[in-house]
Formats: sequence, structure tokens, C-alpha cells
Amino acid sequence: MAKKFELPESYLAYELKEYSNEPGRAKIVEKQIRPLKKGEVLLKVHSGSINPSDLMFMRGLYGIKKKLPAVPGFEGSGLVVKSGGGWRANSLVGKPVACVAPNKGDGPYAEYMITDAYSCFALNKDVTLEQGACLFVNPFTAWALLDQVIREKHKAYVQTAAASALGRMILRLSNKKGIPGIHIVRRKEQADLLKSLGAEHVLDSNSPNFDRELRVLSNKLNATIMLDAVAGEITGRALAALPYGSKCVVYGALSEEPISYHAGLGIFQDKKIEGYWLSSWMPQQSPFKIWRISSEIGSLLGKEFQTEIAAKYPLKEADKAIEEYAQNMTRGKVLISNGWEL
Repeated sequence: MAKKFELPESYLAYELKEYSNEPGRAKIVEKQIRPLKKGEVLLKVHSGSINPSDLMFMRGLYGIKKKLPAVPGFEGSGLVVKSGGGWRANSLVGKPVACVAPNKGDGPYAEYMITDAYSCFALNKDVTLEQGACLFVNPFTAWALLDQVIREKHKAYVQTAAASALGRMILRLSNKKGIPGIHIVRRKEQADLLKSLGAEHVLDSNSPNFDRELRVLSNKLNATIMLDAVAGEITGRALAALPYGSKCVVYGALSEEPISYHAGLGIFQDKKIEGYWLSSWMPQQSPFKIWRISSEIGSLLGKEFQTEIAAKYPLKEADKAIEEYAQNMTRGKVLISNGWEL
């Protein structure tokens, strides 16, 4: 049985004061717990996950901007301790859940968070709260991107940032489903890591033979879709090497540089670039489909969707946690954790 917590009148939160990349942009503050609306739940936060989207949000570069001050973080985990009413919200009280933050409210870098009950999924006993804090952004994105590869009947795919946590999920899931992939990295140690995870085709974009190797291999495998988390120069360069009629799905902008796309790629080679954003994709899916996907993801958390947790920091060291993740994303996820146990 879940432990019962006495609800305080106030709680600590890491609150963003201004969109910037400068020290002091966010502070630990004390906030009051507001009354819940029908359909909302109050979450006693266990952990909040740090993703590239969180870093961009705090700099004001993301697709979502909230009225400041606001608590950052897009996904987390915890225990539902109060309901605002409604069948769904009431059914979650006392249960450990994974959740996403509301688009117009505070995120999980705090001791408590209020969110919509339909943004929460109960965790089974085999899933830890640490893994639950990483259940949404990367697993759902990996599932959706590979589902597009399958639906559009591409024989193989290419991915950039392949050694990232998300890139590794795409690799493991595609191996499970028997879909060949070409995995682009920037360093030898990243290539070695992916090969240890079962990657057959790994290319280093810094190699002098990279363009030729990608052209030969992508034509051999008929890899006609690229999943791109980097943007910038590599996007147009890699797309140029792919077979006629290929497309690039851009879901990240780690380089923070504009994409170089020669007009001839579209005119003479019928090559296209499109975007993918989880925040736009999820509302387009039916509640049943989201439930079905989340059930599949939950069954794969132990292996294909397992997230490597590199470090956990207490809320009062949120600045340090964010800096560590920003400096080395490939190492694994960094969590801002409140450290209690069920």
C-alpha cells in the first residue's frame, strides 16, 4: 500500500524568472498549493527528467513559452496525493504515476506539481519512479518516429545523434522489429558504444569518407528516411547522400544552426524535409491509441526503452543538475529528484 503523505500549505520549487542562458535565471522559491480544478491531480513529485527540450525552453528557444515566472520541466514521476474530482482523477489517488506537465502550468522541478489526470499514467510495480520520470518524451518520440518508418514502408532509416538516449532507444526498438538502421555519430567512443548495443552500421560524420560511405550504404539498404535531431550542416549533407525520393524528419535542433538545403535536392531528386514535434503529435492521437502505446512502452521499459540514469540531484542543486546534463547528454539522463521512497 502506498505511503500517505500529509499535505503542506506550501512547497519548494525551482522557478524560472527569465528566459536566458545566464546564471541566476531560476531560483528556489516557496510556493502555495492552489485549489485543484475538476480533472486535475496534485502530484508529490519524486523526479523530474532533464531533456534537450527543457534546456531550450529555459533559454526561450522552444516551441512552448509559458508566462513567467514558471517552474520548468516537461516530464516527471511521483505519487498522486489529491484529486480535484472526476472519475479519472479520483482513480489515480494513491498511485505512483509518470506524467507530463501542463502547457500553461508549472513543471516537475519542484516538490509538488498540478497537472491534468489524463496526462498521468499509473506505473506498474516493475517500473521504478526513476524510469517513470523518463517515460514520455524519449520513448513516445522513438515509438512515433519508428512507427512512421514502418507506416511509410521505408526499407531502412538513417539517424543522427545516434548515441543520445533517444538514439539508443530507436536503435534497440528497430533491432527488435528487424528494421535496418544507419547510425551517425561524431566520435569513435560513440561508435563503439552503439556497436556494443547491436548496431551493425555506424558512421562517423567526421570521417573524410563519410559522404561516400553514407551514399553507398544508404543505397545498398534503400534507406530513404532520415531521423534528424541535429539540424544545421549535417542535415542537407546527409540528405544529399540518400537515395532519390528520400525524406528527412527533423525532430531536434541540437546544433542550433539553420539547415543547409540545396534547391536541387528538391527539384531534381525529390527530397523533402519535414518536422516532428511530440507536443503536436500527441493531441492528434486518440485516447485509446495513447493508452495502447503507453502500455507497449511500459512493457519495453526494461530493455528497449530503458533509460540510463547518469546522475540524480536534489532540488536545491537543480542548477548543477542542468549544467551537468547540458555538458554531456550522451552519458545518460540527469534527474532532479526529491529522494523519498514509497
